[in-house]
Amino acid sequence: MIAVVGHRDLAAGTSLAADLRDLLDRCTTGAAVLVRAGAGLPVVVGRAVREAGRKLVVLLPAPARGVAAFPPYDRAAAGELLVLADEVRLLPYDPADRDASVSADEKLVRSCRQVVALWDGSPSDGRDATAHLVAYARARGIPVTVFWPAGAVREPGSPHAGTNGPRSKACPAPPVLSRRG
Repeated sequence: MIAVVGHRDLAAGTSLAADLRDLLDRCTTGAAVLVRAGAGLPVVVGRAVREAGRKLVVLLPAPARGVAAFPPYDRAAAGELLVLADEVRLLPYDPADRDASVSADEKLVRSCRQVVALWDGSPSDGRDATAHLVAYARARGIPVTVFWPAGAVREPGSPHAGTNGPRSKACPAPPVLSRRG
């Protein structure tokens, strides 16, 4: 399984679905893709994965509060991801709590054999933990592919808006993934 993590503050109009589909095709052998439910990048990933005919697994806060546990700006996106998902995994965390969300993302990373990071190369800050998740995966020997498509821009007001980070790097040889029938 492949975890996709990254910046949530992409500027409106940033188009990356086609680039993401191409990247997943180059990096994997049909493995399922796992995202944590929420607005922004997870929805773009969910749509791209489904358009590519791949399996989508969504990590959702538990217990029973489900979509109602999300801050209002994430609720519609979480609902769309539930419709797109082939599988939903429940995990106790509060999506409004940054530390709890980072812990959920760490669990997401630990459960996968590869990570794709939509990341401009900026350091972690008080809102965005993408750099932390990349370092976390690498420290555990999980292959990471950094993906920052040409033309991608972070929202104005973001501490790293306009950063010219790394472009999509060549994919490492994908790990051998077991195929279940």
